[in-house]
Amino acid sequence: MLDTDILIKNGGFSKEFEKNQIIFSQGDSPKYFYQIITGRVKMNNYNQEGREFIQGVFSCGESFGEPPLFIDHNYPANAIAIDPTTILMIDKLDLFEILKSNPSLCFDVFKTLSNKLLYKSTMAPVISCNDSQRRIMTLLEFIKENEMTNDKSPIDLTRQQIADLTGLRVETVIRTIKDMEAQKQVQIKKGKVFL
Repeated sequence: MLDTDILIKNGGFSKEFEKNQIIFSQGDSPKYFYQIITGRVKMNNYNQEGREFIQGVFSCGESFGEPPLFIDHNYPANAIAIDPTTILMIDKLDLFEILKSNPSLCFDVFKTLSNKLLYKSTMAPVISCNDSQRRIMTLLEFIKENEMTNDKSPIDLTRQQIADLTGLRVETVIRTIKDMEAQKQVQIKKGKVFL
């Protein structure tokens, strides 16, 4: 997370998005750096049959859509607000000036990008396997570890979102999570999944 005061002092502004509102679409040219103040955002694609694949879910304090911004490439995915969401936005050229004058902030960007690469590297081989339980457990463990939630906090994803993040059908996710609960790998309380 980049310092919000620095971003605001250098031209950053906040913008509100309604639930399901598109922030940017696949193929759009990147113009802004986005950092979430409140709410959640998903980045997704749709295959030829119209099935959604979620690339990632981002929440308060996280940024999204940076790689195309730094290499001047069009977005390879859509960004959509999952909830009512407020985002701090700054023009990419203003961001570049901030990074040039504050090299220590570059390490924050490196850390964020590295964490996203780690997620992709962790999930890619798992998604290519047929074991639904392994796919789901890897995703849940990664989220739990990287969101630094405590054991009393649920995984804040719907069954549909878990399906879209793992490339599974929602019916498979529901059945597999029930099996995982029976094996005491997860707990389900009021419909929420706990590790």
